[in-house]
Amino acid sequence: MRYKLEKPVHGAIGMEKYQCTIEWRNGTFITDEPATSGGKDTGPDPFTLLISSLASCTLVTLRMYIDRKGWDIPQITVNANFYQEEKDGKIITIFDRDISFASPLSEEQRARLLDIAKACPVSRILEGDIQLRTYLFREEDVQKKVLYSNGEVTVVWKPEFCKHSARCVSQLPEVFNVNAKPWIDVNGASTERIVEQVKRCPSGALRYFYDGKGEDGIF
Repeated sequence: MRYKLEKPVHGAIGMEKYQCTIEWRNGTFITDEPATSGGKDTGPDPFTLLISSLASCTLVTLRMYIDRKGWDIPQITVNANFYQEEKDGKIITIFDRDISFASPLSEEQRARLLDIAKACPVSRILEGDIQLRTYLFREEDVQKKVLYSNGEVTVVWKPEFCKHSARCVSQLPEVFNVNAKPWIDVNGASTERIVEQVKRCPSGALRYFYDGKGEDGIF
């Protein structure tokens, strides 16, 4: 098992209705709800984000293919939306995606580009089998942690967050071994390699800080 993202998307909300701060690998942005739902509309709502992922993935996939083929198509646009309806007691979600090109195309090109759009990664996710797993952490789980130091770096392990130890074991077995006690041997590899592996932790169960800086410098 390997996550698509090296670092998980992190979200947080305070008392401001209904602004969420979303952290991704290169910064942060705000999401919100429209005024009709009690928000202030200061950022995209969850449905807009969902549709945006489909639109942007479609555009990027088409651009990659067009550039490889060397076709003269300077601009592509996508309009996307969705609706839901009930059939036989089951909610059905229908996504519509309208694609336009700023250049004339042959019928063969149009057919091929339609196939490429349908095969974009987000399309495959939406049309594939999806399982949504949710873990709920208690306050005591969040606070519990174990520290391992090699004199240069300290690895902070939060046991209750740890759902993917097999990933660490397979990628850096010199340090991570679930059959050993302790299961983390910070002397088993270089500091740089340990830090690299800890950064890959998708759940936040592993963090690190350089010795001498203390936990105020935790990553």
